[in-house]
Amino acid sequence: MTFESLGLRPELCRALDGLGFTTPTPIQAEAIPAALAGHDLLAGAQTGTGKTAAFGLPLLQKLSTGERSRNPRALILAPTRELAQQVHDNLRDYARHLPLKLAVVYGGVSMVSQANALRRGVDIVIACPGRLIDHLQQRNVDLREIELLVLDEADRMLDIGFLPAIRRILGQLPKARQTLLFSATFDKAIREIAREALREPREIQVTPPNVVAATVTHRVHPVTATQKREVLLKLLSTHYQDQTLVFAKTKHGSDRLARQITAAGIRAEAIHGNKSQNARLRALGEFKRGEVRVLVATDIAARGLDIPALPRVINYELPMVPEDYVHRIGRTGRAGCTGEAISLVAKDEARLLRQVQRILKDPLEVRGLDGFPPDWSFRDGNDLGDDRLAGQTPVRRPPGAPRRDGHGHGQRRDGGRPQAHAGPPRRPSGTGTERRAGGSDERRQAGAGRGLRGGDSRRR
Repeated sequence: MTFESLGLRPELCRALDGLGFTTPTPIQAEAIPAALAGHDLLAGAQTGTGKTAAFGLPLLQKLSTGERSRNPRALILAPTRELAQQVHDNLRDYARHLPLKLAVVYGGVSMVSQANALRRGVDIVIACPGRLIDHLQQRNVDLREIELLVLDEADRMLDIGFLPAIRRILGQLPKARQTLLFSATFDKAIREIAREALREPREIQVTPPNVVAATVTHRVHPVTATQKREVLLKLLSTHYQDQTLVFAKTKHGSDRLARQITAAGIRAEAIHGNKSQNARLRALGEFKRGEVRVLVATDIAARGLDIPALPRVINYELPMVPEDYVHRIGRTGRAGCTGEAISLVAKDEARLLRQVQRILKDPLEVRGLDGFPPDWSFRDGNDLGDDRLAGQTPVRRPPGAPRRDGHGHGQRRDGGRPQAHAGPPRRPSGTGTERRAGGSDERRQAGAGRGLRGGDSRRR
């Protein structure tokens, strides 16, 4: 199968050939013909499957014909700044032989240049919902001529709390439009927004939810909490001397870890919600060029990062939401390349690892490290309770013995998410535009899953 056989214009095929793309991915092979035929789509696709081209190519082809207008004819909504910028850059490359104008709008930067671009006239707007609302309020953009709407990573937008903003934007769009919704999951919340936004959609699911790339190798190192930094520095200095993306839970923790790695002689940068957009783009660019060897990121800041042939991801701390593990390691093993997912797991994270294991289903390799004996093992009272962990056997409880995995002490029996609001409230962080545009990663993470109840519509 070729892109020509999918019905794409020669100008698009020539651009793809110049980029080295010759064979469509499964999601592209299914989505492009359906979108070109004018159908609304409810498409399930993980990161790294080529979904940007799956919606971007038919969008560009449809806009390359018809009457031009100063008002945008296509709108793409994305959950994060990085993803919005990435989509913009990809579409710009695909449209290099077409006379189409694009604009990207998101928070954290001045609105002036964005407003000027919108007022000069564009064909396609790629936007984060919060900043787009700002431009609508200031009458910088008119959405009444939108012919095609794309909701990219819709599940993440709802997790962040953008549902009210999305509904407000939908109210500004014409009813007679084509809508393409892409999501990693098709849960109840996604089905509800699909009923509101889509008309008789074609449903495409190329991979089951929470499936990770088969090219990624998973490894768990049990360590003590006090060993983590030393273990990470040893791994980076003696084992992994190429590009590595490290995940930490908090903004301040990311900054601190990046400083500690740099102090050990390994250049590192951090990206998170308190960094300006220019600082985040600079750090990402240096990482892609190899000038920075280690990038430390929070979950939200790393969403949508496209780093070609990234060899590995290290979970310095496990995510509070197990599905975020899938999104994290989706940064590696992309486009058929191999990758590694390394997790440093302390005793108090055993429950989180058990939840990750439930959604992955395949065995996780557990390997101790020489010189770093942990103060716990998966065979003690905090074992994972899953005998598919490679080389591990769970403890069998005597009849009637109480469980020690947290059941009855606040954890749900169905393996549900830990209560994100536990602990003392965090003070707001960031100032000016940054605070209005998004606030802290931690507070936004705490809003996960609450979109249908109003959620947190603070802007990104």
